[in-house]
Amino acid sequence: MLEWSNIVYQYDGSYDGFLCCVFESFLAKENPADIILHDEQQETLFPVKYIETDDVRAGRVKRSIPLKMSQEAEDIVKRAFLSCMEHKETKILAFLRLGYQVGAKVTKLSTHDVVHTIDKAVKFVGNEAHLSLEFLRFSEFGEFLGAEITPKNNILPLITYHFCDRFPDENFVIYDKNHQIAFLHKGDGTTEYLYGNVTFPDPDEEEESYRRLWKHFYETIAIEGRRNERCRMNHMPKRYWPNMTEFKA
Repeated sequence: MLEWSNIVYQYDGSYDGFLCCVFESFLAKENPADIILHDEQQETLFPVKYIETDDVRAGRVKRSIPLKMSQEAEDIVKRAFLSCMEHKETKILAFLRLGYQVGAKVTKLSTHDVVHTIDKAVKFVGNEAHLSLEFLRFSEFGEFLGAEITPKNNILPLITYHFCDRFPDENFVIYDKNHQIAFLHKGDGTTEYLYGNVTFPDPDEEEESYRRLWKHFYETIAIEGRRNERCRMNHMPKRYWPNMTEFKA
């Protein structure tokens, strides 16, 4: 295993940008002490090297992962990159270095510290994406449907396919408030990611009436004698409640 290098990489935060950091690490025979975003302030005594995003270099690394390891390894890397894991870039780089050494069996080394760390992050991403499919709530705002989510991981790319299939002819927006990314789907099938703050308009009276009906339905079907708050929070974690119509004031 290559020893830590006294250098910090800085990149633009994109997946292709990260792959360029991987390329530079092997090209320069460096194992960076950290990989940070271009706008991230970090006190360090190490020199900082900015890694430009280059489609050719990113493409070479992208093609090498399923070739040298497996498609499963590539899927794991992509999901790990969406995670909120601390220092995820250096941990994914360590996973890739191991994978280039041992090949396809890297995904089976569950007891290896590097693989175990990545597996935990990927499982968290998958669980949060699954729960978000269940707990996401749309509201109608005139010509489009809108929903807000506040996930810990960047799960938006993992859930949009579901709603595109479910509402192929609808105009809708799903906004990830924590990461300030919005997914826009138009009724003609075109899609687009928007970056920055998104504010939905105030609901009109019709939308408010539907919200009241949904809350009333939720409260009516509850069986008071079998109420179990701990069980409810186990199946419906409390951090999702602020974005769920049935729990809004």
